[in-house]
Amino acid sequence: MLVSITFDVEHDCPPYLTTTRGMREGLPKLLDLMAEKKIRATFFFTAEMAKRFPELVRRVIDEGHELGSHNYNHERLDKLSKDKGKKAIEKSIKVLREFGEVVSFRAPNLQFPNCYYDILEKNGILVDSSKARYKGYQDGVKFFGSVLEVPASTTSSVIRLPWGVQKLIHAKLSEPKIYFAHPWEFVPMQKEKIRLDCKFNTGDKAIELLGKLIDYYKSQGAEFLTMREYYDRYQKLKRK
Repeated sequence: MLVSITFDVEHDCPPYLTTTRGMREGLPKLLDLMAEKKIRATFFFTAEMAKRFPELVRRVIDEGHELGSHNYNHERLDKLSKDKGKKAIEKSIKVLREFGEVVSFRAPNLQFPNCYYDILEKNGILVDSSKARYKGYQDGVKFFGSVLEVPASTTSSVIRLPWGVQKLIHAKLSEPKIYFAHPWEFVPMQKEKIRLDCKFNTGDKAIELLGKLIDYYKSQGAEFLTMREYYDRYQKLKRK
């Protein structure tokens, strides 16, 4: 069984807030949890957060995780002209590659028009994880040109549901099982003026539940992969 834990590293709950509590408080907790569980994850950073918190980008890399792009400042590609979207992607990759290798991308809000695959390809991106099964994407893991699409399995709020409820959902997901969350979900957001699904069980409860999710898959002998590792694996299958 293949499973991935991924994080979209951005300012707090866009477009509702502009604060960065998730960066200052949430992301260090997540890195501590990944170290405790001995799991390597993929962290899709906006370039803006990488510029403001370079020490956290370095910690992600130093602790063996994968660094990916989440666009420059969380710009939704479906709301931009292709030229403006192209510039945002290229700017984000340029900033992030000052820290290390970047070969994976996830579009904000999982909104990714297919016309952008060629832009990713031209900029050396090997893996995209912008499509989502829960939003109706049906094709599974698939190459679009030279870019491998590894779709997200379910929305981030699922991993904050009561454990007995979410466990039923996990069992029904197709493989590979790709989870994502945001650092701001791991700080208390209950008092913020945001949607209910963005604030229930945030904070330490979210950390506890993510730990349970990881232990659940470990007990089943699951293999945890980064996005780059999917590319390497599927490239070998493609050559056979």
